[in-house]
Amino acid sequence: MTTAYRDDLLERVRDRLAMQTAEPDPAVIADAIRAESGGLLGDTDLLDVLRYLQTEMVGAGRLEGLLAEPGITDVLVAGPDHVWADRGDGLEPTGVSFEDESAVRRLAGRLALGAGRRLDDAQPWVDGQLSGIGRHGYTVRLHAVIPPLAADGTCISLRVLRSATQTFDALVAAGAIPAGIDGLLRDVVAARLAFVIVGGTGLGKTTLLNAVLGQADPRERIITVEDAAELSPQHPHVVRLVARTANVEGVGDVPVRTLVRQALRMRPDRIVVGEVRGAEVIDLLVALNTGHDGCGGTLHANSTSEVPARMEALAALGGMGRMALHSQLAAAIQVVIGLGRDAGGDRGISEIGVLGRTEDGLARIETVWSRRGGFTAACPLLDDMIAVRRGA
Repeated sequence: MTTAYRDDLLERVRDRLAMQTAEPDPAVIADAIRAESGGLLGDTDLLDVLRYLQTEMVGAGRLEGLLAEPGITDVLVAGPDHVWADRGDGLEPTGVSFEDESAVRRLAGRLALGAGRRLDDAQPWVDGQLSGIGRHGYTVRLHAVIPPLAADGTCISLRVLRSATQTFDALVAAGAIPAGIDGLLRDVVAARLAFVIVGGTGLGKTTLLNAVLGQADPRERIITVEDAAELSPQHPHVVRLVARTANVEGVGDVPVRTLVRQALRMRPDRIVVGEVRGAEVIDLLVALNTGHDGCGGTLHANSTSEVPARMEALAALGGMGRMALHSQLAAAIQVVIGLGRDAGGDRGISEIGVLGRTEDGLARIETVWSRRGGFTAACPLLDDMIAVRRGA
């Protein structure tokens, strides 16, 4: 079968399938191939065309195999010959490729439609969420951008969102929670100190948050607010709220900030924001300063010392000034837990700090423990916070 004949046949099969309401499963695709080829294809050619069309028309196409791998966190496409994946140890080339730029763009367009979005010259980027991807039905966060914005070809970024299910004891056994501070973290939770977990992409912030929440008193009511449902703590009373993006008409958006406000009306003992990434930081700080102890969340930052500046930038998105933010922050958050990666590539807690104030009223972080140096002279500050909350 010549390339020209195959391409023409594939185009006719696509047109036929586009007019059908049936789901394009293998049987439906095979019937369409037979009809458009007039029954002239042999079994080998039929199977070749069927496999090709399945990768072109179903799910994530030739990226399905990568997304199905247990350790995959990200799959990144930067043109037809550049497909990268992160299996937990950083990005590496995969060997997967596409025929041409058009094939990548078709995949990006199909994924955008699956997320209820549009991707075309009038809307050259898309940010959405896909459900039921791969054999295990994972939820995947999608971002794509097409030329001319992407100068070297269509770019697709897929982040696999698996439920964080590792327990606190499992993280201790794995060394992600270093020996000697597991008791301290349990005390922080029991004393209902407000905490934030910080770190870079892929360091396990959500996994640690999930495990820490499992240590909360079973009589407490925990309400989680997330962009995508990842938290699943082993706790008997968890209510999960998940944000919703706008539909293809641009309506129906329900942001995290709105859900934080709703959570305040649901009789929470703890409000947890999966990731603080926008103006919702204002509503969370207000909640923490109005009697809601023990709240938590994660924040994208490279170290604990960056937390005040990062919070300041996010609060500015909601119109809160610098001094107002620092005043709220120092009163609302007690503990900051920083994650990092050691020289061997293992991820885990690298430092713990407490929030204090400078002489001019700005919030600052005092390190009480670090993986390199152990407990510091500032550790009694955290001990005192725990003792006060416990009424000692």
